[in-house]
Amino acid sequence: MTVSPPSQLQSVLPASPFLPLPVATPEEVGFDAARLARIGSVLNRDIADGQIPGAVVGIVRKDNLVALDAYGYRDARGGQPMSVDCIFNIASMTKPMTAVAALMLYEEGKLLLDDPLYKYFPRVGTLGVGVMDEPAERVLETQAPARPIMIIDLMRHTCGLPYGNRGTTAIHRRYLHGSLAAAAAMNGAEFLDRLASAPLLYHPGRVWDYGFGLDVLGLVIEKLSGQNLGQFMEARLFGPLGMQDTSFYVPHGKSGRYAKALPEDPLSGRPQSVPDLRKLMQFDCGGGGAVSTASDYLRFALMLLGKGEFAGTRILGRKTVEYMLSNQLGPDVVNLIAEADPTRAGYGFGLGVAIRTTAGITPLLGSVGEFNWPGMSGTNWWADPREELAVVFMSHAPGPIRWHYRRLINALVYQAIVD
Repeated sequence: MTVSPPSQLQSVLPASPFLPLPVATPEEVGFDAARLARIGSVLNRDIADGQIPGAVVGIVRKDNLVALDAYGYRDARGGQPMSVDCIFNIASMTKPMTAVAALMLYEEGKLLLDDPLYKYFPRVGTLGVGVMDEPAERVLETQAPARPIMIIDLMRHTCGLPYGNRGTTAIHRRYLHGSLAAAAAMNGAEFLDRLASAPLLYHPGRVWDYGFGLDVLGLVIEKLSGQNLGQFMEARLFGPLGMQDTSFYVPHGKSGRYAKALPEDPLSGRPQSVPDLRKLMQFDCGGGGAVSTASDYLRFALMLLGKGEFAGTRILGRKTVEYMLSNQLGPDVVNLIAEADPTRAGYGFGLGVAIRTTAGITPLLGSVGEFNWPGMSGTNWWADPREELAVVFMSHAPGPIRWHYRRLINALVYQAIVD
């Protein structure tokens, strides 16, 4: 479908009610304004060509808001324009928030990073490791793991609990496809029972592979706090940071702001959609169940960039954040991160976030120490401490084209830095 972008871009500059930050011109914080304007030119072109329905882009540099702009349509078929307060399914961008929530409990002495999972969920925490035949068509037996799953394994994807859509082996076929597939189909207790019915794919701690670790971690948080995950995050994270539109579903009064994907994938022509989170899932899914806005997620990113504090509100201690944003994959860990996300070659992994460990290898510009984790719905964000930069890109583009926009927005932002 080809659509024309609205004639005017909606911008909240020069005064923003969305973030408690001063607003700067691009030149005041080291951007070239003409170069930065390429973001709008490219997005408007792609919207007109039917590549994406619309997008919201937020950029903060040196503690100043540089851009919070909406392009195109919230609902392209209905001709409803995008606005900067549109709400998006952020998918796996939920994972870093779940890691932060668990680290709050860690700071209170309620859990330790090397706690064995069996302390909280004995059946999942004592699973054996599957041994398959050579074509990986059958599980021949299970063997005792070299060590138990620990809390830190859940945070850094070294727990051996894979997403079922990450492979075609006999073990993968026994797992659900992904986080929201689980949350839509069953409650938290049923989800744990389902996990307990399959063997681990790897020995804990030996292989980074994408999976259900943060979903299980969310249930650990629920067990320790006595609240569901959304309630805990609202009280301890969303509320204190002023993330007013972030939750685990879109309430009725806000449903008109929920963005829609194009009805057909622009590359394949096949029908596509994002999960409708205007309806409650059966449990709050720590691996991919949240919704948010660009400005809300900028608050979260800036809290991490601020070493645990944003706008005078401290969420985590400085040393905890430094540890979270350190690469946790040693030389003895097989790193499959580029198989999960081709744009993340050259990255390690911290607690809930990818960590850039080299200036090269990846097809993305940036700095060593930059951290991020995108969402499969088409949403993306990153923060670069060296450049004092945080960027959020919100669009419902769930097909393979999302990889293109991860590269594209990265290039368009960094090429505009001239200081």
